Amino acid sequence: MKTLAEIFEHTLEDVYFAENAIAKALPKVAKAATDAKLKKAVEDHLEETKDQIRKLGEVFKSIGKKPAGEKCDAIEGLIKEADGLMEEASGTALNAGLLAACQAVEHYEISRYGSLREWAKDLGHDQAHKLLSEILDQEKATNNKLTNLAVTSINKTSAAAKAA
Repeated sequence: MKTLAEIFEHTLEDVYFAENAIAKALPKVAKAATDAKLKKAVEDHLEETKDQIRKLGEVFKSIGKKPAGEKCDAIEGLIKEADGLMEEASGTALNAGLLAACQAVEHYEISRYGSLREWAKDLGHDQAHKLLSEILDQEKATNNKLTNLAVTSINKTSAAAKAA
């Protein structure tokens, strides 16, 4: 990759792969979560992820490309970590770990969408910029919801269980 356009398209394919992998992984995470609020947050994020995949299809279309995924080692690693948590952790530690794993995914997505949005702007892809901005805003909002859930509920429950 030697141009901004090439890195933009490559990263777009990377995040398209990532969102599809996340959509496949989230039902398992929701099933593993034992906290009702966390389960609901994961289920809500699944629906949002499906919408983001649709929006990414529009981004591809707006730049004259067909939606395509490029294997994303980073997201595969984050999903593998979550799978390990689901095998090894239990009780409140499981919920705290799953929430942290979800936030790790959100942070990855925020970094990617932030770059993609700015590159779209620099490349003059106005429609792509608009759509990527919408997705970035959703990712930031989800991260904030997860942080709030962690500090108001999940982490407190985990700490209380440790003290007991």
